[in-house]
Amino acid sequence: MLLLAASTSSWAGTNATKSTPGLKDCDMRSHQAVLQVSQLPQNDASAQWLSANLIHWSEQTTDTDAHFRLYYSNSARLHVAQDGSMQGEDGKLTLTPLTHSTTKPAQAQFQYLPAGLQFQLQQDSGHVQQLLRSQLIIVKEDAKGKVIGYTHLQHPAALDTLYAEAQQATLGVRLNALNGQSTGAHFALWAPTATQVAACIYKNGKAYASQLSPMHVDAALGIWHTALKQNLSGHYYRYLVDVYVPGTGIVRNLVTDPYSISLNTDSQRSYIADLNAAHLKPAGWDQQQRPQRVKTATDMAIYELHVRDFSISDDSVPRRDRGKFLAFTHTNSNGMRHLKELSQAGLTDVHLLPVFDIATIPEKNCINPRINSKGADPKAQTLIAKIADRDCFNWGYDPYHYSAPEGSYASNPEDGAARIREFRQLVMALHQAGLRVGMDVVYNHTAYTGQHARSVLDRIVPGYYHRLNSSGKIEDSTCQPCGNTATEHMMMAKLMTDSVRLWAKQYQIDSFRFDLMGHQPRAVMEQLRDQLAADNGRAIQLIGEGWNFGEVANNQRFVQASQLSLNGSQIATFSDRARDALRGGGHGDTADSVRQRQGYINGLLDRPNSSIAQAYTQQEKMRAADMVRLGLAGSVASYRMQTADDTVQRLQDIDYNGQPAGYASQPGEVVNYVENHDNQTLFDLNVYKLPENSTPEDRMRVQVLGLGFTLLSQGIPYLHAGSEILRSKSMDSNSYNSGDWFNVLDWSYRSNGYGRGLPPAKDNQQFYPLLRSLLTNHTIQATQAAILSTKAAVLDLLKIRQSSSLFRLNDAAEISQRLRFFNTGSQQNPALIAMQLDGSHLPGEAYRRIIVIFNSAATAQSIQIPELKNLPLQLHPVHQNTVAGDRRIAQEARYDAASAAFYVPQRSISTLIELN
Repeated sequence: MLLLAASTSSWAGTNATKSTPGLKDCDMRSHQAVLQVSQLPQNDASAQWLSANLIHWSEQTTDTDAHFRLYYSNSARLHVAQDGSMQGEDGKLTLTPLTHSTTKPAQAQFQYLPAGLQFQLQQDSGHVQQLLRSQLIIVKEDAKGKVIGYTHLQHPAALDTLYAEAQQATLGVRLNALNGQSTGAHFALWAPTATQVAACIYKNGKAYASQLSPMHVDAALGIWHTALKQNLSGHYYRYLVDVYVPGTGIVRNLVTDPYSISLNTDSQRSYIADLNAAHLKPAGWDQQQRPQRVKTATDMAIYELHVRDFSISDDSVPRRDRGKFLAFTHTNSNGMRHLKELSQAGLTDVHLLPVFDIATIPEKNCINPRINSKGADPKAQTLIAKIADRDCFNWGYDPYHYSAPEGSYASNPEDGAARIREFRQLVMALHQAGLRVGMDVVYNHTAYTGQHARSVLDRIVPGYYHRLNSSGKIEDSTCQPCGNTATEHMMMAKLMTDSVRLWAKQYQIDSFRFDLMGHQPRAVMEQLRDQLAADNGRAIQLIGEGWNFGEVANNQRFVQASQLSLNGSQIATFSDRARDALRGGGHGDTADSVRQRQGYINGLLDRPNSSIAQAYTQQEKMRAADMVRLGLAGSVASYRMQTADDTVQRLQDIDYNGQPAGYASQPGEVVNYVENHDNQTLFDLNVYKLPENSTPEDRMRVQVLGLGFTLLSQGIPYLHAGSEILRSKSMDSNSYNSGDWFNVLDWSYRSNGYGRGLPPAKDNQQFYPLLRSLLTNHTIQATQAAILSTKAAVLDLLKIRQSSSLFRLNDAAEISQRLRFFNTGSQQNPALIAMQLDGSHLPGEAYRRIIVIFNSAATAQSIQIPELKNLPLQLHPVHQNTVAGDRRIAQEARYDAASAAFYVPQRSISTLIELN
């Protein structure tokens, strides 16, 4: 850290520490310089501005002899003197409590705060704005002026009140053009608490600064501006921001732009460009035809894919492009041929794990280790643990710059244009394969906070962009040791919405998956939904994780974008109801419980494993079957179904761990899945759950069942890449930083990745006693024949889903009218789920009726359904014409019209149709 000498000059009528930035500051070796060291540590910040003039301090005193004052210093010189008094101030304001008793704030968004004292500031907005650029301390003093206690202040609510109009402004760099030629650039940065801001200009990513431009503040907006007349397209820039940082002092930060659209290697400098410029567009970009196959959200069938996973192990991709955006442009590679097969079968969207600028992947000289490991060998995980933060792999849930493509996926990360152009080439390649492109976005946290070199937001407006607890500590419930962002704050919400709108408009992104969306306000997500539709002239589907936890749980700070709070929003959340019933257990399984909680598809019905001490009861089996039916009905709250106790209930009245099991108002608000990037893959979970002597065919059939329930449920199906080829991560329960070795995708279908060694100890060590025996069991390893059979069966299921709009109903009333279950109630055979979809009077529907019978038992089953007697039912054409799929259905499944009896093979999904 560089400590600069401070000079004193006049600012705002008082003495303020100032050091005019010079060109050399643009190239200082550190990311910051401390201009004035604070002598007051940040003990806490338990006082909050509730508005521009109302302050709440969670102070429990009722001592009427105490005095309260707000001290301010423009030079950060406040300190407690030896005599116990506060000194170093430029001024102080006497604060009189509104009441002598402590009270909770009246505002709903502050109900999480403890009771305390409230003070009304008798200051105009201009003075409050000036105060917010200072060191501020609220002090409690005794009658002699001795400090009894003090606290810093949290200021987001005051900033939101004072600078409300800033949310309408355009931030970042805007290039001016005349006749297609750049004539200048305008820079805009929101930094209302800064005392000085300047823009540093660089000719490229490595050169010393060529220009320093002081910026001027719009006092009403808190936005600093400068305009430069020369052509800066292709140049780079950073900001010098002088700002008070609580507990540190006055700091000069050399920082990139939160609105960066691209950067140089390892994100050291922001890139200047017009995204509409021709040289940033691949040939044909503006003329490309997007796939038009999705009319409503339920038309989507989504495939979750990691950019590096897709091609890093694919020998059919040129070595230079493996693991890169450009790998998708090799249309005859094994991976692209696989995606095209899925597309032709009915897959609509590829959702890419994070492709924005990632803080934890080295963009140059990352390590790509050679590994040779198998079985339960610890060699692979030992090597990966040593270099995990220096290798080329990470899932990417570590945001650095939200609106710039990731440099490690570009052919040349030093060239800010390359990552823009090449990500667009990826999008075009998938569009040409008939696939829409979705992005996994992570606006709920940043990888770093405070004055860390890779912290951006906190080094521009300290204490604003992140969610703080009542004492001022950054909340980290979404990612330790990350910092949760506060999208309830106006300018963080703006940053998120501006970023998503940019991706949709400039990169033609078709849908978005929001990581931990329950930490965002519903109102902000709905506003974003409407803005996207207005920008693009079409709906851009939004889905996300609606989990209810952490400091925002149960709407304590705002109405969340969570499962139970999004009814009627047209925004979808992932449903864990059928997921847990199908797989058994949940995401928190321990070594003691993981084998003891079998699921509907992997043993609960009739194949207990060696860890099950007592057979499952009939009631437990029927309860699981009911939860699977609930999933098939799209978890729609209003749907009525007979349950195992013979009552007919709305799904919202069925209990699920103290919550309504059915929670969505419409099927387009639910995402169905049995596997995604988190936790173990379905294949690996089934290794735990199924008996160890299960055959490769058993494992294949169970996999197909799990994916079949997902694909044939109402709502939006979501598949994890490789689930259709029995993907294993060698039992890794959290492969976010486990390297290419454990995240392998083999498009040659020779291996599914099982038994590549003991997975990394960090999240798996508790399972090692189990894994050492399981990973050396060679009978578990999938054969190429099993991989290909699984793939073919899943392709058939996609084709069946695509063949009829009855599997993609977009209205809850239609589901109630057209979906019916047989074999329900207390007398059911829980191994069989029989489902009818009624296509009568449905415009454009080829089938008058579809019957689907799921048999999850390890033996063939039969069932009589009197309501279906003497119908002209026949096997679905996909079953009849399959070449490599589940041919048992055509060979063994039968329907006897006279007796209304159905005969289906073990572990199968049989679909019959009646033509319209």
